[in-house]
Amino acid sequence: MGVSQVLLVIIVIAAIVLLYFVGSALSLWIQALVSGAHVGLLNIVFMRFRKVPPKLVVESKIMAVKAGIEIGTDDLESHYLAGGDVMRLVQALIAADKANIDLKFNRAAAIDLAGRNVLEAVQMSVNPKVIETPLVAAMAKDGIQLKAISRVTVRANIDRLVGGAGEETILARVGEGIVTTIGSSDSHKNVLENPDLISKRVLEKGLDAGTAYEILSIDIADVDVGKNIGAELETDRAEADKKIAQAKAEERRAMAFAAEQEMKARVEEMRAKVVEAEAEVPLAMAEAFREGNLGIMDYYRMKNIQADTKMRGKIGGEDERMGDGTDSGIK
Repeated sequence: MGVSQVLLVIIVIAAIVLLYFVGSALSLWIQALVSGAHVGLLNIVFMRFRKVPPKLVVESKIMAVKAGIEIGTDDLESHYLAGGDVMRLVQALIAADKANIDLKFNRAAAIDLAGRNVLEAVQMSVNPKVIETPLVAAMAKDGIQLKAISRVTVRANIDRLVGGAGEETILARVGEGIVTTIGSSDSHKNVLENPDLISKRVLEKGLDAGTAYEILSIDIADVDVGKNIGAELETDRAEADKKIAQAKAEERRAMAFAAEQEMKARVEEMRAKVVEAEAEVPLAMAEAFREGNLGIMDYYRMKNIQADTKMRGKIGGEDERMGDGTDSGIK
């Protein structure tokens, strides 16, 4: 293959590539031109080198121009390169313009890049959204539990979408307001008779401060009576007091039993001492015999006294049985 043939192949390939880029770019340029959107042909061609889809930018530009909104092509490209949704951004700007909402391109781009759906935010500004809170349980001062479900109507606040708290914060604050209102009521009947008291008191707290939404109304959807928490608490307290009293009584019983055992031990100790003393009596008598302090007659006289004392003790025992109603035959 000669040099001329190689040059011819290169020219053909370059022509095909140029036709591919210029052809599609030319079609988009003509489409933008007849639509009144001024997008340069070379700008469309170089978009492919900047990794920007020309069709998306041109169609977004045409949509904005037809809606009477002026947006620069470079702004659309930079928003795409920053990771934003160009088509959704333009649709949000158009919806805001038709609804007479003051929404600038920079603010809308910031909202979109912050991860919020700017189009949904504009739609919520026009058509408020209803959020239903989960079941909230609270106890009135009379100890009766109430369970309430509320519906919160919110509208997006465009000025606070960047940096403002979301729906979870609204639900948490409304739940806290419901618990506070029910807890401050003297009787659960007051809440059942006037459930709008909850809405009024919760709205007075300004729960939408620092959030991306504006609370329009809070409506109580349902209020049910739950458990008698006060009675259950009193029952649990009485049961706890009963267990404490039982523990103290068991402690006193154990101490009394220990004291009784101690007294028994002391009695046995004293008996042992008596036995020990009685065992020393014969030794003392033997010593008295040896020293001449005790004679035989004295010993027998002492034995007679002991026998007489033992007999009198037995007779005394029989007299006690007679006193109990037993007839022993002794007059």
